[in-house]
Amino acid sequence: MPLHVRSIAVSIAVVCFFVVSLIGWGSGLTPFVCCKRALIGATLAYIAGGWAVKAVNAILINAMIANQMNQQDGSDIGVNREAGSGESDSGGTG
Repeated sequence: MPLHVRSIAVSIAVVCFFVVSLIGWGSGLTPFVCCKRALIGATLAYIAGGWAVKAVNAILINAMIANQMNQQDGSDIGVNREAGSGESDSGGTG
């Protein structure tokens, strides 16, 4: 179940926009400068957030695939070991 990239990236960008604009306003910058910096910061946060969510999705999907493969291999190995050990014992004595 992968995470939704766009909605998480937009949420990160919106938070970043307001944080950067409040920092600029608190520093005494003009509203136009605050807006420009906040917009640039939100754009960069959107891109970085999208990359981060995609990386997390890739890690989660790889872990899920590995888990499924281990479960399938584990059940097959258990059956093969029982059959293989029985055949090798009878083949060695015969």
